[in-house]
Amino acid sequence: MQFELNKPLKDFNTFHIEAHAEKLICIEDEASLLETVAFAKKEKINTHFIGGGSNILLTKNVQGIVVINQLKGIKIIQENEEFVMVNFSSGENWHECVLWAVEHNYGGIENLSLIPGTIGASPIQNIGAYGVELKDVFHSLEAIHLTSFEKKIFTLEECQFGYRDSIFKQQEKGNWFILNVTLQLTKNPVCNINYGNIKDELLKMNIEYPSIQDVSKAVIQIRSSKLPNPAEIGNAGSFFKNPIVSHSHFEELKSLYPEIPFFTVSNGVKIPAAWLIEKNNWKGFKEGDYGVHKNQALVLVNYNNAKGNDILNLSTQIITSVQQAFNITLEREVNIW
Repeated sequence: MQFELNKPLKDFNTFHIEAHAEKLICIEDEASLLETVAFAKKEKINTHFIGGGSNILLTKNVQGIVVINQLKGIKIIQENEEFVMVNFSSGENWHECVLWAVEHNYGGIENLSLIPGTIGASPIQNIGAYGVELKDVFHSLEAIHLTSFEKKIFTLEECQFGYRDSIFKQQEKGNWFILNVTLQLTKNPVCNINYGNIKDELLKMNIEYPSIQDVSKAVIQIRSSKLPNPAEIGNAGSFFKNPIVSHSHFEELKSLYPEIPFFTVSNGVKIPAAWLIEKNNWKGFKEGDYGVHKNQALVLVNYNNAKGNDILNLSTQIITSVQQAFNITLEREVNIW
């Protein structure tokens, strides 16, 4: 077990914030994970885990041990004529796994193309995009308890998935390390193109009867046109969740803003956070090295050498202004460290 001391974390977070880890270790197998966690427990040292680093905002140096998840592996564990069960190790890159599935014509996650992060992070917040959520294809996951070292299989029901939510963000937050995730994909895919601009993008591509490969390409093109590449501009994708309001609250807003976009969901009405932020004139805002992206109001960016607290303070200003204008409290989707 070899730690790197005072290790810069700029390359381990997609915001490219300059902060340091007191101790850092990359783990490639379960044995290394157990050894590291046991050491930390014995020495009473805090442990922090990073996968793709695409859902964190570093506001200070990180004390204790930072563990970089590099568990790799993709294997088919069961299949029939209709479905295939695929087990993905938690350190695998999410988008690369989507491309693997699309290449094999296994349907179900093509709408989730180009979402940053790792497989292990995907169930924590039940990632979703363009009318599809992880829970739609989720079968189970295997995790290890970080105190008792108990191994457990979590089923779909046990994960308690909600909108960008799960048991791992609520009562079990910080208690488990996800080792692998099993998804049930279909061998007879039916394309889901009724959300967002997918239909329009397919028309631009002159495709009338799309395959899942076409849908994936369309989603990649849409996301690339709206979202900055973290390799070029530091960001963590969507910084805020889309809020869900009551039907009565929505009707009040609609009377004031007839053009307000919305999606009816089981527990109310979902309003795009980007619209709320843009309506308050934050889109394209820039101050020093940080701001709100010019093409997507949901994305806060580090243009060069911004501090994490600069971006955190900006997010607070946005939350306050949206609250005052619409009586809606935006929630951050990004974890603040």
